[in-house]
Amino acid sequence: MHPCKEAMKVSDGSLLGDPGSTPLSKKQGVKWQRPRLTRQALMRCCLVKWILSSAAPQGSDSSDSEVELSMVRHQPEGLEQLQAQTKFTKKELQSLYRGFKNECPSGLVDEDTFKLIYAQFFPQGDATTYAHFLFNAFDADRNGAICFEDFVVGLSVLLRGTVQEKLKWAFNLYDINKDGYITKEEMLAIMKSIYDMMGRHTYPLLREDAPLEHVERFFQKMDRNQDGVVTMDEFLETCQKDQNIMTSMQLFENVI
Repeated sequence: MHPCKEAMKVSDGSLLGDPGSTPLSKKQGVKWQRPRLTRQALMRCCLVKWILSSAAPQGSDSSDSEVELSMVRHQPEGLEQLQAQTKFTKKELQSLYRGFKNECPSGLVDEDTFKLIYAQFFPQGDATTYAHFLFNAFDADRNGAICFEDFVVGLSVLLRGTVQEKLKWAFNLYDINKDGYITKEEMLAIMKSIYDMMGRHTYPLLREDAPLEHVERFFQKMDRNQDGVVTMDEFLETCQKDQNIMTSMQLFENVI
C-alpha cells in the first residue's frame, strides 16, 4: 500500500484525529496522549518521507546538525526553542533538519517544490492545485517561501497537535484568501483539489459531483446563522460536535 494511504490508519499522522476509531495499540476510553513519533511513523507522512529520504545516515554524528543549525544562510531558531515550539524531540528535529538542508540548501522551500513532492506521491491524479493550497497554509507570512521553523511547526500540529489545533489548521487551509471566513466556493476549491489529486482510480470510485455533495452537506451544518460564510467558531463548534463531519474529513489523513 502507498505510504500516504497507510497514513489514514495512523492516528499520529492524521490531520484531524479520528474520534470514530481507536488504533489497536490504544485501549478504548484512554485519554489522548502525545504519541511517540518514531521514524517509521514519521515516514508515513508525504512531506516527512520526502525530507527524511534525504537525511544523512542515522550513524552520522547528530551533533553536526546542531552546529549547522546556527550556520545556514536562513538561520532557524535554536534546537531548544524549536523543541519548545513543537512536539518533536531533539533527535527528530536533527533528522528533519538534515533532510531539509539536503533538499533545500538555501534554507527555504518554494511552491514548485511542494508541487513536485505531491506529483511524486500522487502520480495517478493532478496534485498541482492541492499543493498550491497546502503551501499557502504553511507559508504563514505569505512571502512565497517556507523556512525550516515554519515547516516543522506546521508538521508538529498536523502530526501531533490536539484535535482543536488540527481543526484550526484545517480552517486556515480552507480559508484560501485568509480573511477569517470560509465561503462555499473556498471549501469546494479545496475539496475538488483533493479529489483531483486522488485521481480517477480511487476506491470506492468517486462520482463527478462528490466534492460538491460533500461541501453542500458540510456547509449546511457549519453555517449556523446562514450568512453565507463559516467563521472559526462555527467551524470548531460544528466539527467537534458532529461525528459524521469529523469522520468525513478523514480524507485529509491521506494527503498530508
